[in-house]
Amino acid sequence: MEPTAIFLLALLWDFLLGEPPAKLHPVVWFGSIAGFLDRRWKRRGPVLDFLAGAFTTLIVVAFALVLSTVPFYLPFPLNYALAVYLLKSSFAVRSLYKHVARTVTEDIEEKRKAVSMIVSRDTSTLDGAHLNSAAIESLAENLNDSVVAPLFYFLLFGLPGALVYRAVNTLDAMLGYRNERYEFFGKFPARVDDVLNFIPARLTVLLYLPLGGRKVFGHYLLARFKLNSDKPISAMSAVLDVWLEKPGLYRFPGRTPKNEDIKRALKVYLIVVGEWVAIVLILLMLEVVPCLSP
Repeated sequence: MEPTAIFLLALLWDFLLGEPPAKLHPVVWFGSIAGFLDRRWKRRGPVLDFLAGAFTTLIVVAFALVLSTVPFYLPFPLNYALAVYLLKSSFAVRSLYKHVARTVTEDIEEKRKAVSMIVSRDTSTLDGAHLNSAAIESLAENLNDSVVAPLFYFLLFGLPGALVYRAVNTLDAMLGYRNERYEFFGKFPARVDDVLNFIPARLTVLLYLPLGGRKVFGHYLLARFKLNSDKPISAMSAVLDVWLEKPGLYRFPGRTPKNEDIKRALKVYLIVVGEWVAIVLILLMLEVVPCLSP
């Protein structure tokens, strides 16, 4: 199968149609498998919980790998149709934009509700500035998780790379919490996600350089709070010149973020996505991508 055609058709699907129905979405399937195993594992201590979490990760990754190879055994045009569908399911440009755009409102309660849909933190006590910050942070972090990273692994390993990344990232979002239930059960998927995001997170920062220049680099040097997730956030803070803060964890300097800054962030998002899509397309056309057959 021709990877350039698959990529362009998947991108067209995303722009025109957005996300597939939830019941037919591979990410939902990954989550369902993980949730099933999570609910049935009664916590038994650090070592056994860690091994159970690792087993859960391997099961979901194996399912993602098998799913990614199915198109290669189908006749034309079913092979292309399924490959496009699966690749589209690994990234989300349009839906991320729409979710963040909903947070642009002067109604504080409406804003709290919209922001709560895209972040894990409690938004009920956040003021307007911190709600604006949370929305922009989510946009910056998910630009890496939902766009740059899955297409990075598509470039390296084809469809299996994109789906395996999405599976691991889904498990990290579900299980990677530092609390009593997931401290050890979620540690393995969280660490694998850290490894997989190490290069893409820094690649995402590089994509901001044409917009922010040396200031992006300066903010990057301040991003010492998390291994990966704060790196794209630091770059967005630099370009917008606003402070972005998760109280008690990190804060990047700048002026107070306003509603208008979320709109500006969305414009920056589209520019960076455009840069990355152009790079991916060029590399595909130059046939730098490995063979997509299993």
